[in-house]
Amino acid sequence: MATPKSRRLLFLLLVVVLGAAAGGYYYYKNFVGARAEEQPAKPAAAGKRGGKGADPARATPVVAATARSTELKIYLNGLGTVTPLKTVTVRSRVDGELMRVAFTEGQVVKQGDLLAEIDPRPFQVQLQQAEGQLARDQALLENARIDVGRYRTLLQQDSIAEQQVATQEALVKQLEGTVRMDQSQIANARLQLTYARITAPVAGRLGLRQVDAGNIVRGGDANGIVVITQLQPISVIFTIPQDQLPSVLKRMTGAEKIPTEAWDREGRVKLATGELITADNQIDTTTGTVKLKAQFGNDDGKLFPNQFVNVRMQIETRTAVTVPAAAIQRGAQGIFVYVVKEDQSVTMRPVKPGPSEGESTAIESGLKAGEQVVIDGVDRLREGAKVQVADKRGAAPGSSAPGRDDSAKKGGDDSAKKGGKRRRQEGG
Repeated sequence: MATPKSRRLLFLLLVVVLGAAAGGYYYYKNFVGARAEEQPAKPAAAGKRGGKGADPARATPVVAATARSTELKIYLNGLGTVTPLKTVTVRSRVDGELMRVAFTEGQVVKQGDLLAEIDPRPFQVQLQQAEGQLARDQALLENARIDVGRYRTLLQQDSIAEQQVATQEALVKQLEGTVRMDQSQIANARLQLTYARITAPVAGRLGLRQVDAGNIVRGGDANGIVVITQLQPISVIFTIPQDQLPSVLKRMTGAEKIPTEAWDREGRVKLATGELITADNQIDTTTGTVKLKAQFGNDDGKLFPNQFVNVRMQIETRTAVTVPAAAIQRGAQGIFVYVVKEDQSVTMRPVKPGPSEGESTAIESGLKAGEQVVIDGVDRLREGAKVQVADKRGAAPGSSAPGRDDSAKKGGDDSAKKGGKRRRQEGG
């Protein structure tokens, strides 16, 4: 016999089953059934849109640009490395203890600035010794000259032999040579004392210190004390293909300098402007390139030694018919552009492109200035197709945007209507 507790459980289970059945029926009636009713209408709408899009007489919205006759600057590009004009390793020219380092790492110095000092006392002693030796030899020389005068007087009086006079004269010449040697020793001692003060041989930027004060430095040390790199001016060595060398050499023979620009590695920021200096005397047979050298003032210090840069060198300025690079198409028939004719149809025109500058490309043959070429929407074109040229803002006259047709708009309206019907059913 069922207990009251079991009867309550059965009642709750029956309520749950009935609720699930009612919810399923509501979902099927309002969602699945509504979609089934709308399904037959889609093929008709799609067929209508497809038929309208397939109409060959309908104009295709495109964006066009006018070919212009402009002055085009011809550039040669190359990858280069920033190279200082002078790099000097400062070394001591005498041996001794490094008493003081008078520079800071990374400091910009001028020619003649003090960099370091070596203990000068040994060289001062050598100078004093040489000066004392000179004083002694000068006294001997003076005495020998006096004796020569006496001997000559005695020779005139026929009191001594002529050989004694000759011997005394030779002694004077010997002492004169000794005095000159002493003078050279004094000059050398003073020079060594000067070398105890190490100064900058060129202007530039100092590198890292290679030795500290208190160490014994020698003239034969490989690392030296510090390295100076000249930054202003600075040069860039870059390469160009060997086929482009004749045009560069032809321009170099003139009096006008070839303008050269240095850009960053991505080619977005111009770092410096300079001029071409010279070209190498031989072509690298392994790469088929030749080295060129350009010089830059580098007043703002944007170029740094061993930095990789992109180099743009202007070698020519010519007047040519130019079009946007997007107008040039390539296909099985070669290189061509779509030209918009007066009857708003397009024709495929073979062209011969020339050099480019930015987004403009020169057309050497096949196109005249003033003709319109298609730059956007070419994927939907064919020979003789009708087009609707967009205005400057990119929207064709009488339409909201290029490439947007009425069928798409109607399809959007149909979708909106269906969505409204569905919402009414859900709320009903």
